[in-house]
Amino acid sequence: MEYRNIAIIAHVDHGKTTLVDALLKQTLKLGHGEELAERAMDSNDLERERGITILAKNTAVEYGGVKINIVDTPGHADFGGEVERVLGMVSGCLVLVDAAEGPMPQTRFVLRKAIELGLKPIVVINKIDRIDARPEEVVNLTFDLMAELGANDDQLDFPILYAIAREGKAFRDLDKPQDDMHELFEMVLEHIPAPPADLEAPFQMLVTNLDYSEYLGRIVLGRVQRGTVKKGEFVQLMHKDGTMTKSRVVQPFTHMGLRRIEADEVSAGDIVALAGIEDAQIGETVADLADPEALPIITVDEPTVSMTFQPNTSPFAGKDGKYVTSRHLNDRLKREVMTNVSLKVDEVRPDEFIVSGRGELHLSILLETMRREGYEVQVGSPQVIIREIDGVKHEPVEHLVIDVPEQHASSVIGVLGGRKGQMVNMEPQGTRSRVEFKIPSRALFGFRNQFLSMTQGEGIMSHVFDGYAPWAGDIKIRQNGSLVSMEDGPAFAYSIWKLQDRGSFFIDAGAEVYVGMIVGENAREQDMNVNVCKNKKLTNVRSSGADDALTLTPPRRLSLEDALEYIGSDELVELTPHNIRLRKKVLNPSMRK
Repeated sequence: MEYRNIAIIAHVDHGKTTLVDALLKQTLKLGHGEELAERAMDSNDLERERGITILAKNTAVEYGGVKINIVDTPGHADFGGEVERVLGMVSGCLVLVDAAEGPMPQTRFVLRKAIELGLKPIVVINKIDRIDARPEEVVNLTFDLMAELGANDDQLDFPILYAIAREGKAFRDLDKPQDDMHELFEMVLEHIPAPPADLEAPFQMLVTNLDYSEYLGRIVLGRVQRGTVKKGEFVQLMHKDGTMTKSRVVQPFTHMGLRRIEADEVSAGDIVALAGIEDAQIGETVADLADPEALPIITVDEPTVSMTFQPNTSPFAGKDGKYVTSRHLNDRLKREVMTNVSLKVDEVRPDEFIVSGRGELHLSILLETMRREGYEVQVGSPQVIIREIDGVKHEPVEHLVIDVPEQHASSVIGVLGGRKGQMVNMEPQGTRSRVEFKIPSRALFGFRNQFLSMTQGEGIMSHVFDGYAPWAGDIKIRQNGSLVSMEDGPAFAYSIWKLQDRGSFFIDAGAEVYVGMIVGENAREQDMNVNVCKNKKLTNVRSSGADDALTLTPPRRLSLEDALEYIGSDELVELTPHNIRLRKKVLNPSMRK
């Protein structure tokens, strides 16, 4: 069978998963009452809730007798490791660009990787039905970006398609719109080269992803580079350290639509899954038993942000979760590193781990997943990873793009300037301004909420790692101190009402608190110890109904990302399956002075 292997790459929210939905709907004849859900590839609960793709996943469709393997990749910069890993499996890519927004930071990041690997791009200008669409201008911006990233003449001579992915339409000519995707399929067959397929050579496959089945154990995924492998055949698993393990292929699978299909044999060029190879890690090679030969190991960019993970030690530890010890935490982090290639875990002490990733979102998704699995964990504030280059301290910097209404542009630029941001470009776009900055990664911790308040919710910001630069000096990010509980017990409405003018609260009346737990944000710069467990004493002189009704301001509900952005260096976030609490590292108030 003939194959084409393509990845769909783009900035977050430019429509990759929606495009895959349209391709599946137009090529799969679903029977037996099956229906294709919206954003069918986002199978994970967190992906559905947040409306983003977190894990790269593959599917396949058949068109004109050719099997097209499609890899849907994440668009968020923090999951760049997923993109880097899967680009080695494909021969070409669909570069999706929003017809109004144009190329954004993550488009630049994934495009650079695709160009370095020599992949053939097809540019798809999506959402051309937007009122502010500017398709011709966006094509020129995409060409300029590719030229800037060092694309060769063949890559710069890219074919262009215009699409409305939500309606399942893609066409070559703006003046001749089509009602389906057939022109996209034809362009893939015409421009994307078939993978090299030497069926006679010894079997060889690079492990680019891992899955797990309760019945079959570990499943390895990748593209077969050469040769064939049959069900029940023995192969060599070649580890990163040069050692080899003899394994048996229990069951090979190929993909069609959203299903894995059992196969008796899989061959070169196809993206397949093999069950039975238990000890495999991402980046290792599955090779022929008689003539094993290793493929180059996958390398991904280094992490830029780290956090300290510890088992929960608060007075409420163990009340909520199923896994509460350092051994549970250690085992879970070891399992995560097997599949999450851009994550690193260092054990500092038996009960303390430094976990490094691509950004706050990368680490917070891991924390949210663990919390839902029943783990209790406490984490410190995010820290950037510092490097020493030629004896000089360097820190990671981000390429930040903000899109704001004109009237808010100057105030946002002022705040970013105070956070050591350097403006590199500014262009007006109708009633909005698009401004680009180079800014230290640590300057963006805690900025998103402030940015949304300043722009009244209308601002759009996105950023991508842009290398290392000399240390920019101290940056004051947080202006306010915390309100810290100095008593154990339930919080009373009366004491919260009395303290309301001192700051904003994170807790409701009736919430259980402990000494050292952060219950709110102080209106001033210093921390303040408060007693929220004090109720109004009633006497036989005064009746309980004689008081005024207490009007409480609704508390600020912090999401996990908000909590991580809020905490200072002497504070922790306590995570349990049902609660997110903030606390001081040292709970006793007299020892904090």
